[in-house]
Amino acid sequence: LLGLVKNVRTDVEMKEYTSFKIGGKADYFIEPENKEELVRLIKYCYENKLNYFVLGKGSNLLVSDSGYRGIVIYMGEKFATINVDETKMYVEAGSTLKDISDIAYENSLTGFEFACGIPGSFGGAAMMNAGAYHGEMKDIILWVDVIDQEGNELRLSKEELKYAYRSSIIKEKNYLVVSGCLQLAKGDKKVIKELIDDLSYKRESKQPLEYPSAGSTFKRPEGYFAGKLIMDSNLRGYKIGGAMVSEKHCGFVINYNNATGKDVVDLIRYIQKVVYDNYKVNLETEVRFLGEF
Repeated sequence: LLGLVKNVRTDVEMKEYTSFKIGGKADYFIEPENKEELVRLIKYCYENKLNYFVLGKGSNLLVSDSGYRGIVIYMGEKFATINVDETKMYVEAGSTLKDISDIAYENSLTGFEFACGIPGSFGGAAMMNAGAYHGEMKDIILWVDVIDQEGNELRLSKEELKYAYRSSIIKEKNYLVVSGCLQLAKGDKKVIKELIDDLSYKRESKQPLEYPSAGSTFKRPEGYFAGKLIMDSNLRGYKIGGAMVSEKHCGFVINYNNATGKDVVDLIRYIQKVVYDNYKVNLETEVRFLGEF
């Protein structure tokens, strides 16, 4: 590996790299310098049948207490360039949604306000079709550049991305997002700022941002709201170990007191069972899981 890429670390604590602040050690942790290193690394993993996981902000991720037996490829600051051309924005996978939102605002571009408070990076958002407040990534993405599992570079148009609720062809095929292009529109800076402030206030007043979590734990079941089903099941504030159903928003499982990955998974399973027993609704997790549970 050292011959392929510069930044290789071993036994890295994954809790330092996830918003849940949970997770054991990853065997290898690699931060590629550039796209060439990235392609080499993916080809090497493919040829040698090595497990790898692509990490951005780790804001929608629960890592096992035993860590991850494989290579974590970290798409951080080295893949965070953002360029604006008229109403288009070219963004790399490691760019945070907050930075994209700030630069869109500075350039009087509207259309990205919905994502201003989502705590992830572009790579994860493009893969999951992240959304909030009646907006989704599919509304503004023109194309995404990815690397497939064999190390080939592809450009996928909006149609080819097959976006649906919290899913895409990227997720389905386990592609790695490198960068993408957003189509925004010219707007009034004052109006954009007001919308960002309004959405930020809504998020802060309704969500338990003072505790580590991975955002909404469950996908929205058709015809229902996960948080309401959980609240109506009398699970507000329910705890297992250090994990708790947020009292502020029942759709969030939070790490309120040094929770382990096992605490969180046990609580998720318990919530799923109670809600199913009460309402015959299957709650699917929105959070992704890494390692053995």
